[in-house]
Amino acid sequence: MNSVKKYIAEFIGTMVLVVLGCGTAMLVGCDAKNGGGYILTALAFGLVIVGMAYCVGNISGCHINPAVSLGVLLSGGMSAVDFIAYIISQCLGAFAGAGVLAAIFGLGGVTDQTGGFGSNGLAGVNGSAVAGLIVECFLTFVFVLTILGVTSKKAGHGSFGGLIIGLTLTLVHILGIGLTGTSVNPARSFGPALVAMMNGNAEPMGALWVFIVGPFVGAALAAGVYRFLEGKKD
Repeated sequence: MNSVKKYIAEFIGTMVLVVLGCGTAMLVGCDAKNGGGYILTALAFGLVIVGMAYCVGNISGCHINPAVSLGVLLSGGMSAVDFIAYIISQCLGAFAGAGVLAAIFGLGGVTDQTGGFGSNGLAGVNGSAVAGLIVECFLTFVFVLTILGVTSKKAGHGSFGGLIIGLTLTLVHILGIGLTGTSVNPARSFGPALVAMMNGNAEPMGALWVFIVGPFVGAALAAGVYRFLEGKKD
């Protein structure tokens, strides 16, 4: 039963992340010329993590991101069974969140400023998949490395962990939004891309592999580097 509760918590957390993060981008726009929308979107994603960390963090650890779960798995912090179940829960939550946005914006007649439910894309790097992979790999590396450091029992960051992680997500969004829209989270990319395709826009789905491979590689590198830097656990 405890495992089921963890999976439900991951579903809810990821759904909220998509609704509030992608929803903000859809509402205010986040292109480079719109500085206010850009910053609001970055803050929305970061603040969601802060809120969810103190809400479901004590239940599931508040990964709400397959890349984070991979980093935790490779660091010995979870089982393979939980890892698979977390990813399924996160992807379903992201899809549900994008569905909620489709309902709100559709029924309300509200214009989606992103054109794809806040999905990620390569327009900011002129369609270069290689550049997109580098961006996503590096930003995820920074994000997951921070999470592993903050949550390490050796660090003793205590109750400030959620705040630090949320601020770091805001930081990587400030750079990444103008390049790839900032994924660093395969589930967050999958949900909006799928709903966009269901609504006639298949472009985000075509680039989705970049936002799966990049974050997973970045997370794996972060786990390896952090295990090396931290050394043997006590």
